[in-house]
Formats: sequence, structure tokens, C-alpha cells
Amino acid sequence: MRLKLNIKDKEYDVEILEEESGKVKIKIGEKEFVFGEREEEISVAKVNLPKRDFSKKEIKAPISGRVTEVFVKEGDFVKKEQKLLILSSMKMENEIVADFEGKVKEILVKKGQEAKGGDTLVVLS
Repeated sequence: MRLKLNIKDKEYDVEILEEESGKVKIKIGEKEFVFGEREEEISVAKVNLPKRDFSKKEIKAPISGRVTEVFVKEGDFVKKEQKLLILSSMKMENEIVADFEGKVKEILVKKGQEAKGGDTLVVLS
């Protein structure tokens, strides 16, 4: 069986050579690897995988305040420095902007809602 694997914009040809008696032999490029039936042998191939979702980007409230405007909705694509919402505190309006570009995955606050400093307001992916 042949597969194409894309890792960080680089494509690899992967070929499964053998599957027998609990062992799997694969070939990636010119290198061959054999994995046994024991879990610790297989997990060696997973060492470089992240243990948490690094694609999740959270926009947090810098201070406590009331959300007075929300300018985006879930599914919108936003650019870095784009205005996401207004957080009012002590009679001042604070523009909350995107620190990076991405797609709005979740909006965790609504207009009129109170937010504490450090609360996650918007999640981008």
C-alpha cells in the first residue's frame, strides 16, 4: 500500500511493506522502519507530535469590563490588528483586536456581558 504524507508543506511517499505477526514495516523515502506489537515501540514514532492543540489561538480580556460591541461572528476570517469587540471599563472603551490572523472558531461573550481580566473572549483557529 502506498500513501502520500504531507508534513509542513513537504510531501513524503510512504509505503507499507509488511504487516504480519504484530509487526509493521514501512518505507518513507529511502528509509525503512519496523514497529513491533508492543505499545512503547510504536509510541517512539509519535514522540514529536504535540500533546495539545497549538492551532487554537485565544484572545483574552486585558482588563475586566462589559462587552458593548461585537464586530465579528463565528466563521469570519480576521486579519492581525482587526477589531473584534469593544470592552468598556471605567467609562473608557477598549478596542480588543486580533493578535494574529485566523478564522473565528468561538465567541465566548455576548454584547452586555461582563468579562474578567484574563477571560477568553474569542478563539481563532
